[in-house]
Amino acid sequence: MDFFNPVINGFSVVLEPMNLLYCLIGVVIGMLIGVLPGLGPAATIAILLPLTYSVEPVTAIIMLAGIFYGAQYGGTITSVLLRLPGEASSVVTVFDGYQMARQGRAGTALGLAAIGSFIGGTAAIIGLTFLAPVVAGFALDFGPAEYSALALLGILLVATISGGTKAKALIAAAVGLLLATVGRDVFTGESRFTFGSLQLADGIDFVPIAMGLFGLGEILYNLEERHRAAKAPSKVSNVWPSRSDLKQASGAITRGSVLGFFLGILPGGGATIASMASYAMEKKRAKQPERFGKGAPEGVAGPETANNAAATSSFIPLLTLGIPANATMALMFGALLIQGVTPGPQLVEQNPDLFWGVVNSMYIGNILLLIMSLPLVGIFVRILRVRAAILAPITALITLLGAYTINNSMFDVSLVVFFGVLGYLMKKFGFEPGPLVLAFVLGELLESSLRRSLLVFGGDPTGFFTRPISATLLVVFILVAVLPGIRSMLARRKGTTAAAASAVNGTNQNIKEKV
Repeated sequence: MDFFNPVINGFSVVLEPMNLLYCLIGVVIGMLIGVLPGLGPAATIAILLPLTYSVEPVTAIIMLAGIFYGAQYGGTITSVLLRLPGEASSVVTVFDGYQMARQGRAGTALGLAAIGSFIGGTAAIIGLTFLAPVVAGFALDFGPAEYSALALLGILLVATISGGTKAKALIAAAVGLLLATVGRDVFTGESRFTFGSLQLADGIDFVPIAMGLFGLGEILYNLEERHRAAKAPSKVSNVWPSRSDLKQASGAITRGSVLGFFLGILPGGGATIASMASYAMEKKRAKQPERFGKGAPEGVAGPETANNAAATSSFIPLLTLGIPANATMALMFGALLIQGVTPGPQLVEQNPDLFWGVVNSMYIGNILLLIMSLPLVGIFVRILRVRAAILAPITALITLLGAYTINNSMFDVSLVVFFGVLGYLMKKFGFEPGPLVLAFVLGELLESSLRRSLLVFGGDPTGFFTRPISATLLVVFILVAVLPGIRSMLARRKGTTAAAASAVNGTNQNIKEKV
């Protein structure tokens, strides 16, 4: 009964009129952002960060969370109707969703996606409800050594698993760690990398970095990378899938819920990887894999279920360990810090209203999304007709105004412009900004925990291996760092052996011909 009391109190928090309103606003904005190609939830949350100053912490996080999982729903609409993935996690939905639309089954595809998204999201929320307190209880045993190892592992996993080349991701993460050191040293008070600037004496604020890299940077990049518009199907009919379609997709929905939940927890995982893994799994399991890419219902239901499950479960490491699992969660981490709330093991005990209020708001949000996702299709398709040349300047202006209102400082605006240009150049040359932001967020935790640990261990780095949890995390870190190199070395050796064998066979054949 002690477990259910805070859960029930969490529903009373969500059902407050203001929190319900912001939950609705969040999911509607999320759907809208999911529909618009290019401007994802990370960019939107970054742009809206200044607005969270004026509301209560639980209200702000409920809205931002709604934007995140609402975008997973919205991205499906354009993937199916226009062959334009509005969100990265909806890319694989294009393969079969658009083919179903061409066959006159757009309504069925959207219905399966909505049902799968609702089931996957709800299953992940239930898992979050029961698993998060267990993880938080386990994490209470964490000290500086454990947090050092966990932060290091989180940065490495995101850098090695995220999109793009591993080398570029690691470079981006290294830049993020460097930016985290700007300002006064917490232990000695010495200024570092400030170049005599008083504005940099207290370090670089998270908000200008986020608004620049994800907000202004995305706007500049998307203006250059124009998306080709496709003609949408004339109408959407038969939204509710038939019994045979539901039966065909039920296994994919079940597997997508489980797969997405666990991939969302992993650092570097998230909705995009979960949707791709689900599609690959369904195609591999299928008795007729050739159906995929030609309108297979499982190719829509599985990935859409997985990406919503992963979007929800990625809150587990954020809220219980204080470790963001992906770039969007890093922005959520920053939003919590702005509100004076520190995510981590103590959050469940010290701030149960916020913790359970945010978790339980997802139940309400998923119901709202299921109700709205299909009736609003026509409105969202019309929004796509607004030219990027009109939307981009308005969004950029809102971003810069929001940056100024934080501290009424033009220096913050200058930082947003600088990081906006940096974000544009990073995207243009294949560097993902996610590892940079995540490393910046975790940089302070990593440095302070590492230095405290070394003080405890008397400067002996082997002390990390004397504690079971930190030793286990460091072993995992070493394996993640070393295994790719071993795998590529074995692949090269295998290729060399195969080439040598081929050369020997060719020589023997020539000898036989001469004889």
